[in-house]
Amino acid sequence: MSQSTTVWYGVNLASERLGAKALFANDDFFAPKERMLQDSDPVFIPGKYDDNGKWMDGWETRRKREQGYDYCIVQLAVSGRINKVEIDTRHFTGNFAPAAMLEACFSDGAPTETTVWTPLTETVALEGNTQKLVDIESNEVYTHIRLNIYPDGGVARLRVYGQPEVEWDGLASQSLDLLAMEVGGRAISANDEHFGTKHNLNLPGKGLNMGDGWETRRRREPGNDWVILALGHRGDIEEIIIDTAFFKGNFADACSIQVADVQNLPESTLAAQSLYWQELLPKSKLGADQEHSFKEALESVGPITHLRVNIFPDGGISRIRAIGKPVL
Repeated sequence: MSQSTTVWYGVNLASERLGAKALFANDDFFAPKERMLQDSDPVFIPGKYDDNGKWMDGWETRRKREQGYDYCIVQLAVSGRINKVEIDTRHFTGNFAPAAMLEACFSDGAPTETTVWTPLTETVALEGNTQKLVDIESNEVYTHIRLNIYPDGGVARLRVYGQPEVEWDGLASQSLDLLAMEVGGRAISANDEHFGTKHNLNLPGKGLNMGDGWETRRRREPGNDWVILALGHRGDIEEIIIDTAFFKGNFADACSIQVADVQNLPESTLAAQSLYWQELLPKSKLGADQEHSFKEALESVGPITHLRVNIFPDGGISRIRAIGKPVL
């Protein structure tokens, strides 16, 4: 079975589920600004209309009959460094925004008329029904972004990929989920993601349904499936939570966890090395559609940076939490 190669651009700092908010738009006559931040893929529903016209899954302004442009201000879920943005116009064909430009700022509160915005991109030409990726060359930390569209039109989704900025000094004595996406935890690789991506495992909150987790295909040969995860910060683990919510006839029957304290190693080498990592959690039974907490069963291993979660023999897991204290 080949190793997964799912593309990962970073944490979507503009994710509605993480807590991002569309604060203001000068116009959202046809479709509200909030839809643009939804984590789900945009959809098109033929024949669906509302009081203002055709229902569209995104942000859409009215046709501009004067000079100027439209814009929307978004508060990021967490402050962070931005490395890539995606401007998605799927299902917008004769009504997409022809061009866009992004600006950003760092602000303790909501931006005001005196806020100084820093350009993140040049003006980018857009096409209808496409996903436009733009690289960002900046090492600054931002809290808000401003999407300008020229002159008007619609954008289905806006993704702002980057690395959360966390003030770890103030968290040294606190127990928290070191694997949480909002503190920079992420999935690196998995041997199989046939029914659900590994990147769902550290999303916030409970899973929404069976598709909102990691699920492998039915294994028809010896062995087991696995996923490698990186903590947002090196730390001591006190509790592991494995949630199989919504997985009933297809949950992982058992799991074990191996861990390592590795830094500055190429991620492409971790899968092979992880076979020999030390054991944090011995093979333990799992049940259907429930949350499992492991504390006493955990081995004393010291600070770690990465986990390899093995599932036996295959199946699905909704969420994984690694509760512990950061080691500075």
